[in-house]
Amino acid sequence: MSTLPDQHPTIRVTAMPSDANPYGDIFGGWLMGQMDLAAGSVASRHSGGRAVTIAAEGMKFHAPVLVGDEVSVYATLVRVGNTSMTIEVEAWRRARHMEDATKVTQARFVFVATDQDRKPRTVPPMAPARD
Repeated sequence: MSTLPDQHPTIRVTAMPSDANPYGDIFGGWLMGQMDLAAGSVASRHSGGRAVTIAAEGMKFHAPVLVGDEVSVYATLVRVGNTSMTIEVEAWRRARHMEDATKVTQARFVFVATDQDRKPRTVPPMAPARD
């Protein structure tokens, strides 16, 4: 077990039977989709509009997620380019009636902000880090 991020989760969801394989483990693609949703929320808020995924890098699965687990996804903006944003994402699981959490997945997502014609557009710089 690692230490939970010191922030509120971007999204929280319960893993359901329809999200699982025949062995009761949640599909990696479902988990990646939840992470993409969380990262997309951060990218859209920062850019003030549409942002699209262009890469998911370094996806690592550390532990399984089981049916009924509560999954909390933490997404943090770590880099901003001219039109792109890089977001670090971690997914954590906890059994519904337990307090202990386990990091199950991590990855880095890259988004590009786009305009109404789906062409890249400039994004604001990152805010200075607070102490």
